[in-house]
Parts: sequence; structure tokens; C-alpha cells
Amino acid sequence: MVLEKYSIGSKIILLTLFAVLFFMVLRYVTKLFEMAYVIKHKRPLYTHFYIFKRKLSLSQKSILKKKFTFYNKLPFQYQVYFEHRLASFIKDKDFLGRQGVIVTEEMKVLISATAVMLTFGFRDFYIGLISKIVIYPKEFYSKSNNAYHKGEFNPKFRALVLSWKDFEKGFEDGKDNLNLGIHEFTHAIHLNSIKERDVSSTIFSDSFKELSEILSRHEYLREALISSEYFRRYAFTNQFEFLAVAIESFIETPHEFKSQFPRVYNKVKQMLNFNFAGY
Repeated sequence: MVLEKYSIGSKIILLTLFAVLFFMVLRYVTKLFEMAYVIKHKRPLYTHFYIFKRKLSLSQKSILKKKFTFYNKLPFQYQVYFEHRLASFIKDKDFLGRQGVIVTEEMKVLISATAVMLTFGFRDFYIGLISKIVIYPKEFYSKSNNAYHKGEFNPKFRALVLSWKDFEKGFEDGKDNLNLGIHEFTHAIHLNSIKERDVSSTIFSDSFKELSEILSRHEYLREALISSEYFRRYAFTNQFEFLAVAIESFIETPHEFKSQFPRVYNKVKQMLNFNFAGY
């Protein structure tokens, strides 16, 4: 054998180098294969793969079951994945109360579940641009534009800021296409997709560009979106607000959205890789 003339130490080094080289080549080939798959299918090769799954506490799971409708729509195996992601997201973020707010388990679970829902079709679900979630009791004064806000995402400080009163209100009517948590997390996901180059961010960003091109090319579609009043007027402020409002509508009234604007609906579905829970 070729290795017989080498010492044991040298053999170990050579074998280690061969192993490293093998895995580097394997990783490169896998990336190329997935790239081809993504180009053809517009979705990741896989989304959920976990060797070890984190678990929620009994109280956290109880809150999720009682108060988060989306979770209950998922089949059992996907619920297990959702719980793992939710526990991981809560652990990854700092939750800070302001103006007397004491952060509760319910706040952590419901806010984090909103993020996990929106990224459930992503492979990387952490939204790396967010490191802390700041919770006010109600509308708060923002120095960003010297006005009162119900929520905002501040990429400079990696902070998602929410009014708890308005966050809760967003879930009172699940069909009004008005949900503060979904809206603000969409802004964060959108900016994160521009910054990151993981497969899910790339699909999200590229799909949004495709949607923007469709809307820019087809004036009749733009006019139909405005005249239908399905999206509230705020959606037409700029492309960021349009996307946030579109995803609010996608989550809350998917059947109406698909019926009225199937091309736009399908692009949003592609962006989120939402192939579950009846979407």
C-alpha cells in the first residue's frame, strides 16, 4: 500500500487531509446540485433537518396551542419542527421591556411564533439582522423620524420594536389583513434577504425582484391592485410597504388573495416557500 512507507503520525495527517478534501469536494458538488435544483424548482433542496430538536416547556406549548392558529393547522411532524424552531428562536434573541413592560412567556412565544411562521419555509429561520426584540406597552416615540410608531425594525441596532397592545390587536381579527407582527417581521426578513446569501434569502430576494418586474411591466395589474382595495392604501407607499402588506394578506386571507391576484399570490408563496397548512 502507498501509506505503508509513512509513520503512523504521517498516515493520520494524510488521512485527515484526504477526509477534509473529500468533504470540501462533496460540499461543493452538493452546492452545485442544489443551485441547479433551486433554479428549476424555486425552492431549497430541503428545509427541515435536525439531529437534535429543542423542546418547549409545558407552559410555552400550552400558549402556542391555545393562541397561535397557524401551529394548529400543521400536521404533527411539522408541529414538532415548529416547536424546535420556536424554542431555538426564543433562545437566540434578547427580549427587552420598555416603559414598565415586564416580558412574559406569552410575549416571547407569540412574537417568536410569528417570526417562525413567516420563515417556516426557509432553511435558515433565525433572521440574523435581529438580535433583540423590544416591547413597549403601546405606541412609542421613535427618534428615527420623530413620530409615534406601533412598530419598527431598526437594522442599525438590530432591533425589532413592537407595541404589545397593537401586536395583540393584530391577532384579534385574523381576516382583516392587518397584523403588526407579520408586517414588521416582513421588513426584517426583506432586509435580511438582501444582506444574506443563504439559499432561502436568495430565493426570497430573487422572487421579490421577479414580482417587482411583473408589476412594473403590467400597468393593468398595478391598477387592478389599487382599484380593488384588497390591499390597504398604505401598501402603495413604497416597495417595502407593499411587500409587508402583501404578506399580511397572504397569511390572513390566502384564498381571497389567490382568487383575486393569482400571479402575485404565487410569487409571494414562492418567496416564502409556503407549501403547507393549506397555502
